[in-house]
Amino acid sequence: MLQARGLARQFDTTAESLHVLKHVDLEVRAGETVAIIGPSGSGKSTLLFILGLLLPPSGGSYRMGGQDMLTLDRRTQAEFRRRRFGFVFQSCNLIEHTTVWENLEFPLMYAGVARAEREDRIRAALDSVDLAHRIRHPTNLLSGGEQQRVAVARALVNRPQVILADEPTGQLDRAHGRQVMEHFERIVSEGEKALIVVTHDAAIAECCRRVCTLEDGVLNGG
Repeated sequence: MLQARGLARQFDTTAESLHVLKHVDLEVRAGETVAIIGPSGSGKSTLLFILGLLLPPSGGSYRMGGQDMLTLDRRTQAEFRRRRFGFVFQSCNLIEHTTVWENLEFPLMYAGVARAEREDRIRAALDSVDLAHRIRHPTNLLSGGEQQRVAVARALVNRPQVILADEPTGQLDRAHGRQVMEHFERIVSEGEKALIVVTHDAAIAECCRRVCTLEDGVLNGG
């Protein structure tokens, strides 16, 4: 499904060049849940942003389903992000003063999904995280665990092939964190999807089928 070879990323300053990633190799197949674990500042989020086409690498190759991602123009990359990737971040990034429904409807509207189809997709995504009963609930009145599950449902509503999660349980206690990871595992096992999650938490990483370590820009286990 996803293959990266020799990915590198450096940031140049007036004083020096900072090599955040150094020749990273990674393969992810459909049905896999992969954790990338490492200390803060090791390059985990940078790698995730490159895989999600949010940041260009300084070198290397990146293919998805046989398609060369790095030769696509910005408009086509944006289309891939909308249709192929689902993003979950630590901060949830739910829209303030809105309902659960509105948070899930917005990405569907952005992707041009017809109104008649939106409700089915929204309900299916919320069912997958056991939150269908909260569909019209104000997001600011949800618990922290419920807000994170809404963020997961929003990532799923466009039916992505790859879910990219950046510290998705960072603001949750251990019990709720494991609950979110169990939802991910169930969702990936039910279809042709894959999960890549970056975390510094070894207990969360152990919920995935494969664990890679990233330290000083070098990935092991990819």
